[in-house]
Amino acid sequence: MFAPTSPADLYRHSLRLLLDKDISGWVALWAEDGVMEFPFAPDGWPTRLDGREAIAAYMRHYPDHIDLHDFPALRIHQTTDPQIIVVEMRGVGRLVETDSAFDMTYIAVVTVQEGRITSYRDYWNPLAVLEPGTAFTGSSR
Repeated sequence: MFAPTSPADLYRHSLRLLLDKDISGWVALWAEDGVMEFPFAPDGWPTRLDGREAIAAYMRHYPDHIDLHDFPALRIHQTTDPQIIVVEMRGVGRLVETDSAFDMTYIAVVTVQEGRITSYRDYWNPLAVLEPGTAFTGSSR
């Protein structure tokens, strides 16, 4: 079993699980009462998921929609609070349904307590899903 030594280690491990399409392993990194927020989500998209079960339901079919290949340009910034990191990254791959390219830029604020993710604020670009002809479709990110 993976034993993180820091929030940054846990986050890097979470990305490896996403690349491996191990969604159940990814969800297992969350605290039972963890919260995932999408402050810039467009209308009709979730803005907040409360609890590991809601996060699991949201992520369950992620690999059916997006085939992730890499997270280039990953930058993890420590904050003055040792439990909080700020992450800058791109997720690249392909959209399964259309076989078109997927390239999304993210900034996330992640809180880890006792080796589990307790809060994840995902500042992804909503314009990518609102513009016709973009490389992003589907009802759930």
